[in-house]
Amino acid sequence: MKDTSDKMEHKFRDMLLRRSGEDRLKMGCSMHAAARALVKASISEKDPIAVNRALFLRFYGDEFEPKERKKILLALRKAAKKRIGSNV
Repeated sequence: MKDTSDKMEHKFRDMLLRRSGEDRLKMGCSMHAAARALVKASISEKDPIAVNRALFLRFYGDEFEPKERKKILLALRKAAKKRIGSNV
């Protein structure tokens, strides 16, 4: 699907090419970061249980013995299931 006229495509391309290589690189990096954030947010929405567990492990995982860590992870899972009302 193409909804942009050739004239506007050329104008846009000319505007981009007038920028320095450094500016174009910064724009590309910024767009990549934004896309990455959107994907991460969509994953978080689909599986909040995994996100909470990952956050716990990242921040506190080393503070607990494996047995205690497992109990906490199970409790986080149960709490998340109760909160979102699913059978995850």
